[in-house]
Amino acid sequence: MPDGLLVWALLGGAALLAGWVDAVVGGGGLIQLPALLLGLPGSSPAQLLATNKLGSICGTSVSALTYARRLRPDLRTAVSVAVPAYVGAIGGAFVGLHIPKAAFNPIILVLLIAVGAYTLLKPSLGEVTDLRHSAGRHTSYAVLVGLAIGCYDGALGPGTGSFLVFALVGLLGYAFLEASALAKIANFATNLGALTVFVPHGEVIWTVGLWLGVMNLLGGYLGARSALRLGSGFVRSVFVVVVSAFTVRIGGALVGFWS
Repeated sequence: MPDGLLVWALLGGAALLAGWVDAVVGGGGLIQLPALLLGLPGSSPAQLLATNKLGSICGTSVSALTYARRLRPDLRTAVSVAVPAYVGAIGGAFVGLHIPKAAFNPIILVLLIAVGAYTLLKPSLGEVTDLRHSAGRHTSYAVLVGLAIGCYDGALGPGTGSFLVFALVGLLGYAFLEASALAKIANFATNLGALTVFVPHGEVIWTVGLWLGVMNLLGGYLGARSALRLGSGFVRSVFVVVVSAFTVRIGGALVGFWS
């Protein structure tokens, strides 16, 4: 359990910011999970992942509903991504119960650099929706995206929302705003899939997770409203900033600049 009001306040602030970032472009776990590592130093990796998922699902639920009411995203694509993402997250969570998390940092760093560089080198990427595949191939790619990223999210999770947004923009051809809406639905499914495994195993620290959930929910609502009001250009700009910040943070950790 967190020791002192200051730790509770810091966890709440991190969850609020994580919810906002997650709703706009994804990747809130790279804010919330390190905060849990600092606030709960005696907890196991599985407990931290499970508690992070409980907080995150509150934010993704409200941001997904906010996007759905305003944008009415393509439900066929949403289901094609979300259902495999749920299944993938269950499988990934079983893996996440047993593997060392430090092994993933180099993989995450390479993915972030590739995603950020590709986005910067293609300024028109994600400005408008321009679907690139026929209906059958579109659905097949959506299923593969959901399954692969769902598995990653269940096993570790940080950056999942950003990777979902990038895949929906770069592979399927959605604008950043519509991709964010679809990503939130899929991200809700991955969080639910991981909790399907973590809860029966008793890994969730409920008091902390529910506190994170309240603040994440507020951040998710504010983030979704910001994205809807300011559009795809705003989402793309936040995407670049967030991916760059995460790249610096993880890269610095790998070379020993900070723990």
